[in-house]
Formats: sequence, structure tokens, C-alpha cells
Amino acid sequence: MRLLADENVPGDAVEALRGDGHDVLCMRAEAPGTPDREVLARAVADARIVLNFDKDFGDLAFRARLPASAGVILVRLREPTSAELARIVATALRGRSDWPGHFAVIQPRRIRIRPLPA
Repeated sequence: MRLLADENVPGDAVEALRGDGHDVLCMRAEAPGTPDREVLARAVADARIVLNFDKDFGDLAFRARLPASAGVILVRLREPTSAELARIVATALRGRSDWPGHFAVIQPRRIRIRPLPA
């Protein structure tokens, strides 16, 4: 899966996801400090799903109606270690194939997913 990890995603979690076979672009390494609007635009241009801890991406997609066609995954875990984060996200990614075009929230015991606005 093609992912764009926002700069708040730990580098070792990015590496673990890469080790699991995902193509992950890391904003922390590529362009730290990039505003969320530009991160979202980059994800759309590169056909990558945004992986983040920041609810702002939901606001951008649903309230501001910015294009987010590739998809957004919001991780809502309380202070996960990088290893936990990578394990939980990798397990979630393996469990479904409908991530593109959706806004998903990964929580400790469930995943909520809904279509993004057209």
C-alpha cells in the first residue's frame, strides 16, 4: 500500500511498515513542517493514503472539502510505542482493502471507516 506518513509518525514505525511491504513516504524526512493542506495535496498527487495522528485532516476533507481521494487513516491510540503503532497499523492494513477513498480511524479495539466526499 502507498502511504504518506505525516511528520508525527515515528520513523521506526515508518521503517516497520516498509518492512511489511508498504511504500511509505515520510514527511518528517522529506519536508518537515509542511502545512497539513500541502501534505494532503501531496498525498492526492502521489496517490498515497495519509497516515497521521492529527484530526485536522478530517476537518480538511469534510469541512473544507479539500480533495482527499487517496484516503486518510487517523490513528487514535493512547501513547503507543513505535512498535505498537507499527504492529496495530500493519495488522489493520492487512485486514481490509477498502482504504483508498475513505477516512478511517484506527482505535484500540475497532476501526471506523467512511467514504470521503467526492
